[in-house]
Amino acid sequence: MSQTDSHSNFMEEQEINIREELDKYLRYWPWFVLGVISCLIIAFFYLRLSVPVFNTVASVIIKDEESKGGSLPAGAAEFADLGLLGGMSTNSIENEIGLLKSRRLMINTVRALKLNVSYFDLDGLKADELYLNTPYLVEVVNLHQEALTEAAKADLNQFSLEPGQSPNALQLTFTESGKILEVQIDELITLPFATVIIRDTRKPDSKERVLVKIQAVAHVADTYREAVQINLIDDNATLLEFNLGSPVKQKAQDILDQLIFEYNKEAIEDKNEVAVNTAKFIDERLAIISGELDTVEVGLESFKEQNSLTNIEAESELIVENASDYRKREQEIQTQLSVAQSIIQYLQEEGSDSGLLPADIGLEGESVNAQIASYNELVLERNRILSGATKLNPTVTRLNQQTEQLRQTIMVGLERTVNSLQIAQRGLRQQSGLISSEIAKVPAKERQFRDISRQQEIKEALYIFLLQKREENSLSLAATSPKAKIVDSAYTSEIPLSPKPKIVLIAAFLIGLIIPFSIFYIRRLLNNKIERREDLEKITRAIPIVGELPRISKGESDLVEENDRSVLAESFRIMTTNLQYLLVNAKNEGKGYCIYTTSTVKGEGKTFTSINLAVTLANTGKKVVIIGADLRNPQLQRYDTESKSFLGISDYLVNEDHQLQNLISDSKFHPNLKLLLSGSIPPNPSELLRQAKFGRMIHELREQYDYVIVDTAPSMLVADTFLISKYADLILYVTRAGYTEKKLLNFAIDVQNDGKLHDISFVINDVKTANFGYGNKYGYAYGQSKPSLWERFKKSF
Repeated sequence: MSQTDSHSNFMEEQEINIREELDKYLRYWPWFVLGVISCLIIAFFYLRLSVPVFNTVASVIIKDEESKGGSLPAGAAEFADLGLLGGMSTNSIENEIGLLKSRRLMINTVRALKLNVSYFDLDGLKADELYLNTPYLVEVVNLHQEALTEAAKADLNQFSLEPGQSPNALQLTFTESGKILEVQIDELITLPFATVIIRDTRKPDSKERVLVKIQAVAHVADTYREAVQINLIDDNATLLEFNLGSPVKQKAQDILDQLIFEYNKEAIEDKNEVAVNTAKFIDERLAIISGELDTVEVGLESFKEQNSLTNIEAESELIVENASDYRKREQEIQTQLSVAQSIIQYLQEEGSDSGLLPADIGLEGESVNAQIASYNELVLERNRILSGATKLNPTVTRLNQQTEQLRQTIMVGLERTVNSLQIAQRGLRQQSGLISSEIAKVPAKERQFRDISRQQEIKEALYIFLLQKREENSLSLAATSPKAKIVDSAYTSEIPLSPKPKIVLIAAFLIGLIIPFSIFYIRRLLNNKIERREDLEKITRAIPIVGELPRISKGESDLVEENDRSVLAESFRIMTTNLQYLLVNAKNEGKGYCIYTTSTVKGEGKTFTSINLAVTLANTGKKVVIIGADLRNPQLQRYDTESKSFLGISDYLVNEDHQLQNLISDSKFHPNLKLLLSGSIPPNPSELLRQAKFGRMIHELREQYDYVIVDTAPSMLVADTFLISKYADLILYVTRAGYTEKKLLNFAIDVQNDGKLHDISFVINDVKTANFGYGNKYGYAYGQSKPSLWERFKKSF
């Protein structure tokens, strides 16, 4: 049960604390309403004036040729038996994304679309970009890069165009300098940073005034490089999505489509580079083989003429049939050997910078073909990086080393292939020798004829083979497919990317609440002055708070009058009622009560409190006398200027001849209220107040009046109040909202704990109506008409 009660008390206390914290801000509700309304108005104009940005999307699939088991690029499958393109594969998808984001591709895109020249509408409320709907088209003939850069820094690279006085004339005005030029359509115009030609593209509904802005191509490319986002949709796929936010839908679509086009264009050029190199190699070999074939045929013709041979084939038909199998194999090996030696010679002649190697030209053996394909891939990757970097680039250096190592490996592999072919060739020749021994009777001329014929067949077969491959290579150049397959061409969403009305309005609403809350929170955080009852109660509850006095607005009276129903009068009535409970235990022995008013420092309103308390008590029919005991800085006289010359306490304490009754004067505030002023300012106020005569004076006044109100000096500044505190039944310690520092309240606590002052009660002066506690904050004055909303709004701050 005790735990349940403890939890219930904790929850109740927490709820009270939250409610109190909310009350501290809810009293300023007009400012929160004003903040929300102001922010919503600003948000409304922002939505009306801002240019909406739409998101444009495009998607492509990058063809992954590695997933095909090393299959050939599109259009090059015909070279499978040639081996020139076998084993070629794409780079990783990250490399392709990097290439799509490259500055070079974006510069090509900007140049193709002429995006460095922008057009804006000057007739509308917003400077909307016209893009293709511009009435005038500015063609840049010559651009001065350095001059344009300097002009852009001072916004001198933009000018307005509007119709001139004649049909073909235009008025060109530089927006920054105001300089005006009269120019002609379709004529060369020399600007400080460029030479341009203006074309007339006006339509019936075209704009009249246009702002033209010319920028450097590289600067525009850098801007769109940052704006275009390229994302990989799935880690296991090669599907890429392009995103670009732009206020002009068509422009964003053109940029993404052109960027993809430039990428495919460059990829096709890279693919064709292998085929072009292969065609060059085939043409060179055809020229060599053609010459060798001519030599063999001329030799055969000469041999027949010299030996008068007509039908030697028929004579040696039987021998040829027996040796046909070996001859056919020997021809194949000779072809392989010739191809291998040709590639070795090609590598030796071209050196380490030979570029791409011919692949798949009939050489048997998967190892050498795969090495040549890998070598071509490295060369292509190096050339691609060199297009945007120098030879000193670490990646280029690494690729050069790899290509050189692979070239040496290919050389070794080809030399081994040549050796193996030569061994096979020697074996076949041995077998041919055995057959030749069987036909030893065949004339030597026939054997010579057979050798020449074999050379002719070899050269002819190789020549026909190269002719066929040249045609196939030509077909591959015409049938190359793009690398990026377009899934979705660029399209724009109809929902704006920004600004989003709902989000802007919600943000404006929240900001409208946060700004006033932050202001009041920071004010409270930095404020070291008391503002309300709670500030005193947090510091101490040992000293009661007897009253709260409202702030007096400009033009209002600061004195309580008879039958007064103002907030000030009600506050003092509440305070006098509270005083009755505090004076119950006072030992006045049937005499009047003595009440002191003091404060920590000057300016906190103790004289104001004293005079109004005295008037309020006098209004109840009590006999009241108010004493000005602040001998150093008397303030009672400012409420009754005619009494400034009156004698008072200082004169009474100094001169034994003065009678107390003669020093007491009537007040103009109420018939029941008498005044005993401070009198002349003495040089030794503390010594005067120490006299026992002051105590006898208080005793005598208590016998004559129901209340003796003593306006004393500030306690922290001088010791005068401590010297006479023993004669008081109650001490009203006046604090002032927005003036008294919180740390000074510790002084009042200390002097009570030390016994220097006794029976202290706090009075809070100059409290804002919004900060009133206990009752007064719920109403301004009972029976009065409710103030207007504007008055409440002003008093809440």
